[in-house]
Amino acid sequence: MANHKSSEKRIRSTETKKTQNRYQAKTVRNAVKKLRSTTDKEAVVKSLPEVISHLDKLAKKSVIHKNKAANLKSKMMKKANKLANTKAE
Repeated sequence: MANHKSSEKRIRSTETKKTQNRYQAKTVRNAVKKLRSTTDKEAVVKSLPEVISHLDKLAKKSVIHKNKAANLKSKMMKKANKLANTKAE
């Protein structure tokens, strides 16, 4: 166990940050999963910028790796473009 006040505070703050990071990462994972399963063109166009913004923020804070964020964004953009190019029925 920690013997110094500063190390005790560091343990508390690390635990708080870890909880927040896990929550945000899980939220983004769910948003990506929802976006991938959507076939509605308007819903994808509406939610895509928000999800991309969240991914960039997590990558900037090193919650997820920047290359993983880039790969996820690329895959989502491919799906959005594929939906946009399909004919409206």
